[in-house]
Amino acid sequence: MSLNDPLADALSHIKNTERVGKMECSIKPASKLIGNVLGVMKEGGYIEEFEYIEDGKGGVFKVKLRGRINNCNAIKPRFFVRVREYEKWEKRFLPARDFGMLIVTTSKGVMSHNKAIEEGLGGQLLAFVY
Repeated sequence: MSLNDPLADALSHIKNTERVGKMECSIKPASKLIGNVLGVMKEGGYIEEFEYIEDGKGGVFKVKLRGRINNCNAIKPRFFVRVREYEKWEKRFLPARDFGMLIVTTSKGVMSHNKAIEEGLGGQLLAFVY
């Protein structure tokens, strides 16, 4: 079985684990992008912690959840966004203003859309979490 979008698979695995009521999940295969997205989710308070474990087959992320995720998903296609356009995409993917966050990849790395607005950076939309 091949994975077409590992980020989407990782986020749907987190969402399904959260809905079942478990507090820990393992995500494989691991990648830098998934690690960076998990770091942004940790900064936003959506996950408690995560750690990378090398298993010789691509690695695994062990993620401890907080029970705060209502929905999270990858955004496809990965739209390019300018600084002035974030509000339009917030209205499209998030249920209310200042509730949840868009995860964006910029020239300075992966970050939340709020941080990208503060720094005046545009980028590509990766995912949303609320």
